Amino acid sequence: MQRIRRWFAWWVRYSPRLRDVVFVAFSLLTIFAQAASGDPGWQPRDWFVLAAGIVASLALIWRRRYPVTVTLITIVATLVSGVFVPMGLALLTLAIRRRDLVLAAVSLAAYAAYVLNSWETNSNPQIGVLIASGPFLIGTWVAVGAYVGARRDLMVTLRDRAERAEAERELRAEQAKLGERARIAQEMHDVLAHKVSLIALHAGGLEVNPAVGPDKVESSAGLIRETARQAMEDLREVLGVLRTDLSADGADLTPVPTAADLTRLVEASRAAGVSVHSLVDLPDDVPASVGRTVYRIVQEALTNVHKHARGASTEVVVHGAEGDGVGVQVTNVRPVAAGSLLPGAGAGLVGLRERVDLSGGRLTIGPTTEGGWRVEAWVPWSDGKEAEESAGTEGKR
Repeated sequence: MQRIRRWFAWWVRYSPRLRDVVFVAFSLLTIFAQAASGDPGWQPRDWFVLAAGIVASLALIWRRRYPVTVTLITIVATLVSGVFVPMGLALLTLAIRRRDLVLAAVSLAAYAAYVLNSWETNSNPQIGVLIASGPFLIGTWVAVGAYVGARRDLMVTLRDRAERAEAERELRAEQAKLGERARIAQEMHDVLAHKVSLIALHAGGLEVNPAVGPDKVESSAGLIRETARQAMEDLREVLGVLRTDLSADGADLTPVPTAADLTRLVEASRAAGVSVHSLVDLPDDVPASVGRTVYRIVQEALTNVHKHARGASTEVVVHGAEGDGVGVQVTNVRPVAAGSLLPGAGAGLVGLRERVDLSGGRLTIGPTTEGGWRVEAWVPWSDGKEAEESAGTEGKR
């Protein structure tokens, strides 16, 4: 196999020059045969034919670089001496290179040179035979060259198309990898950031109040242990599902949240010492995608409260119904303490905005007039996928 590959590489590298040698050698052989086919002994006419044929044959070396010029030289040689093979080989090369008006004009000139030379050299010319045989002789060379050229162009086009398709496939694969990495990072952030912020709140409460009694320390330590255990379970669950996740939007990464999950989410913040007032008014038939999006909105908003406004009173209002969508509003008053328990990179809000945009909803984040902060969102009752499926079902009906 290696030897075949080496031979193929060698042929690809040197085949153009080898074809040049074959073309020139074949043309010279025909020229010698034509010059020696006359009367016994070499006449001046024979030497002239030989000289013109040699010039036309050697010009074929440059047939690739200057195809039109070389073809015109061979046409002149045919007109003055009657040598035909160099002109045919030059027409073959020109037809391979280009198939346009230039080829048509040069082919007509070759046809005229063939007819005129045959008319002058034949003692009893038959004009009908010359006119009829000329297109066949000239057209054969041109047709073969046009076929070879068209096939080469087709192969080049197919090769370029295959290379372009391969490059596009690699690009799509790379984009899919980047999208998957971003999706995993966002999901990990949503799952762990809230629990870690709760742990930081509990630990911060013990740090600022070192004189609390043993009962309070024991209670806080139990909450920290329980929150850490839940964080580890969430992490293990996400990592386990990631190995077999086949969903397009990450729906399989975590369980679909419900109204009960929102209540548990608020209670966890209250247990960490955050004053949270909540009003959750959602029916039980909330679509899974809507419930997941609403849960992530409240979770990210409370996580930011834990990080940046841990002593601020917070209000969580969630309400919705089929046909009206779901409205979410998380508002905290101006915090008393300055600084943050945990660093933030802003990735959570960016991912949250992307999640809401994908669901077709609206998200507004910004400060309030009293110095607090508000996260307000509206999510349609069904996402785009469910709407498309329902529309498709109605269309079939």
